Amino acid sequence: MNLSFPTNFKFGVATSSYQIEGAANVDGRGESIWDTFCDVPGNVVNAENGDVACDHYNRSKSDVALMNSLGMQSYRFSIAWSRLFPNGDQVREQRGFDFYNELIDELIANGIEPVITLYHWDLPQTLQDKGGWANREIVDEFAFYAAEVVKAFGHKVSKWITINEPWCVSWLGYMSGVHAPGVKDLGSAIAASHHTVMAHAVAANEMRKINSEIEIGIALNMTNYIVDNPADKDLADLKVLMDSHINRWWLDAALRGQYPAELAAEYGDKLSSLILPGDFEKMKVSTDFLGVNYYSDSFLGTPQDSDGPMSDGGLFPFSQRSNGTTPEPKTDMGWPITPAGIGDLLIRISTDWPMIKSISITENGAAFGDEPDATGEVNDHRRVSYLEEHLKHVSRAIDAGAPVTSYFAWSFMDNFEWAEGYAKRFGIVHVNFQTLARTPKLSAKVFSNIVRNHVQSLETSKI
Repeated sequence: MNLSFPTNFKFGVATSSYQIEGAANVDGRGESIWDTFCDVPGNVVNAENGDVACDHYNRSKSDVALMNSLGMQSYRFSIAWSRLFPNGDQVREQRGFDFYNELIDELIANGIEPVITLYHWDLPQTLQDKGGWANREIVDEFAFYAAEVVKAFGHKVSKWITINEPWCVSWLGYMSGVHAPGVKDLGSAIAASHHTVMAHAVAANEMRKINSEIEIGIALNMTNYIVDNPADKDLADLKVLMDSHINRWWLDAALRGQYPAELAAEYGDKLSSLILPGDFEKMKVSTDFLGVNYYSDSFLGTPQDSDGPMSDGGLFPFSQRSNGTTPEPKTDMGWPITPAGIGDLLIRISTDWPMIKSISITENGAAFGDEPDATGEVNDHRRVSYLEEHLKHVSRAIDAGAPVTSYFAWSFMDNFEWAEGYAKRFGIVHVNFQTLARTPKLSAKVFSNIVRNHVQSLETSKI
């Protein structure tokens, strides 16, 4: 597939710490909320956990070598907070810092740009014991942690993401309870939503005090809402609320210093009681780039059954909520495949938030369960099609003026897929979870060719 991307564009792959590292009880790592959550029967498919995962902690050098062999330009990974500060306080665990320092050095030695996510859902359990993201103290605790990581690695790493998918942190962790810490409380979810907003802003400012040269962003899961009947006023009103809830909450807060008015009204005292004098000024913060995690569009209709990648399973505090008729085909997660949506979303972002000067597709991928055939090949043609079609529409958005500068395929390898355990495979590299052997799938080879063609075009343009 021949696609043309700007000269400053970079391709990479992404992972997160709890999903791949394993080594849960090694070198002083503290317990995280996902360790605790996985211990509760019924929380995770097949009672699985991340104790071993992909054993990346012990295989990082060979994993980086594999990325290099595929021609990756960038690698987005997350730091496990409890590896660096096992109790979530200010007491360091140097062995954790050493691990990430060696990983960063290995990436740089292989010509791969490290992009760090500071928080990808694995909060130290000791902080959750105090209320976690529902406790306002988390804002300063996260800011301290973020600043310390920048002190350690900011001279080597230029691109940083504060929080991955704060909507999932807040609503899947504190309202539906399907993710750690498994809380089911509306007030806690609203509090977590506000505190993740504040934590991003306060941390970003503290990080810049340490190193003013780094670039800082946040990664948001975003979607387009499509209604079955645009003339239906109830659906139109619901679309506005859902769009505010998923897409606008963190963006309007960081970029405009305000929350969507209709959503603030919906939350009422449960939100207003959390807001202290000066919060609106503090939440507005300079954002060097926006990370967008896109998997599919979402569909609203009159049935009361709710599903899809961005839905809440009927747990939002809205009186009417539902999903409409979702198109085929779908991924193994049951999510519809809507590649045009990524282009539409990127164009919408560049139009509605013109102050954003750089957008990174920080996650895009699909779960398909293809296994090695008799020859050992993993011919995941559906994933190949998914990636190619989405990249076509990323290119379309760039041509329309969207300032997209990078794309990370989710995920580098099959891993622990949270409450789904190991049943759902997102990787472009297959992992045998018995032997932990890595096998690049057809999608890895196709994606590698796309990256190599891009790099070759850059080299040719310099001649």
